[in-house]
Order: sequence, then C-alpha cells, then structure tokens
Amino acid sequence: MVNPFSELSDNDAADSVLVERVIGGDRAALEQLVLRHQAWIYNIAIRMVFRPQDAEEVTQEVLIKVITKLSTFRGESAFRTWLYRIAANHVLNMKRRWAETRATTFADYGAAINGTPDLDLPDPRAMPVELPVLVEETKNSCTIGMLLCLDRKQRLIFTLGAVLCASDAVGADVLDMTADNFRQCLARARRDLHSFMNHQCGLVNKNNPCRCPKKTRGFIEAGHVDPRNLMFVPLRVQRVRDVAPETVREIEDVVERQHLDIFRDHPFLQPSDQIAWLRRILESGGLREALDLN
Repeated sequence: MVNPFSELSDNDAADSVLVERVIGGDRAALEQLVLRHQAWIYNIAIRMVFRPQDAEEVTQEVLIKVITKLSTFRGESAFRTWLYRIAANHVLNMKRRWAETRATTFADYGAAINGTPDLDLPDPRAMPVELPVLVEETKNSCTIGMLLCLDRKQRLIFTLGAVLCASDAVGADVLDMTADNFRQCLARARRDLHSFMNHQCGLVNKNNPCRCPKKTRGFIEAGHVDPRNLMFVPLRVQRVRDVAPETVREIEDVVERQHLDIFRDHPFLQPSDQIAWLRRILESGGLREALDLN
C-alpha cells in the first residue's frame, strides 16, 4: 500500500500521471486514484468523527470535492499536498457529527470510564465472537474515543503526525503552516493525551487500576461495544504501524512512547467498497459530466 505521507517523490509522480489521465477523461485512472487515497482519508475521518458510518460519509464528501476540483490542479504543489489540504479543510470545518455532540473534556471522559463497573468477562457461549476480540474492540473504542477530548485541530495534527507519522514538513504542507508550528502543536496534543492516559489508563501506567478486560462487559452493557457489530476490529487486521512507517523527529520523549504505541497499534481500517460507490455516482451522470469521463 502506498503511503501518501512518506517523503518519497515517486508517490507524487504516480499520482500526477493518474491525474493527467483523469483530466483526459480516463475513468479507470480515476478509480485507481481513489483507491490510492480513500483508506487514508477514511482513517483520518474515523479519528475525527469516531463512528464508521460517519467516517464513510466524510470520506465520500472529501472525495467528491477532490474529484470535482481536479481540473483546477495545476501542479504548483505535490498532489498529495493539494488533496490532503482539501481533506484537512473539510474535516476542520464540516458539520458536527454524532460523536462530537457528545465530546467532552478529559476529566469527564475519565469519570465516565471510572463509572463503568469492573466486571468479569461475559459468558463466551453467549457471544458471537471470541472474548479477546471483544477486549480489543473495547480498547480501540476507548482510545479512539479519547481523541474526541482534543479540539479538531489538535485531533487532526495528532492523527497526521503521531498516528499516520507524517513528517513535520509534510504535515505542515497539508495544514499550510510552518514545520515548527506543526511540531509544537503536535507536542501539545501528545502531552495532553499522555497526561490523561498516564493518570487513567492501565496500558500506559500499570499503577492505574483501569484494565480493558475488566471494562469490556460494562462497555457492552452500556452500548459502547456491540459484539454483533464491531467497529474497530476487522476480521483481517492490518496495523497502522505496518502501512505508515514511523517518522524520526529531532526530539522524542521516551516517556510518551507507551501511549503513542497504543495508537500506532490500532487497525488501519478500510472503508466499505468506495469504488462501487464511485461507479454508482458516475453512472448517475453527475461526475461524468463534470469530468467528461469515458
């Protein structure tokens, strides 16, 4: 899988070839271009809005903007900068989704976790999936939910810089800011998350009593985890760390490694079939007319 946040120029060259073909009316090239970037947009979106169905909606909104504006791309910047700047502006200014209407402070989030009772795991015979899968779903749901305690800009910068490991230069280009400013904003978001998790999460600090297996049944009973509709544990798991190699920064705080590793160990999630969606849109004539596709 091509990582659009890597520093390799070959990625930009391949994108530019596809863009030229799309502008020339090549529908197959458009599908290839969507396939190269849709999962990355989706993995940004899901950390901004939490629920997969909302993230898919956001992904489609971004892709429609990108596709209809392709004719305006002049190559004055790298295509990935142009594309992800559209994505960044969209997620920073979009309407609030369900999860954001329930977004809270770290203090309130911690109180909610503490208010979830510690219980034994549910009866495995009554569950449609294995118990370790439910514990993993609880862990991912809880830690992705923590991101909603950051404001939108912090959330986006943390997702780009800490989770997807965009370099300071690439992240700065996408957000149209200086590399120093991007690095400082990322450091603040990392510190805020680490401060919370270091005082709350047993995964980061073993002195904390909170344990994912003890919270799993409570999450299920409260409706935060649905054993029959898992949101964050796909059947075939590909980790973020596998598709987005880590960026080495000048200053790395070793103490913060524990919580960053948790987010890097999240699944790299795939949206439902965006190509089928794209083909339906094209058959409707809307984008076909805008792009004059064959």
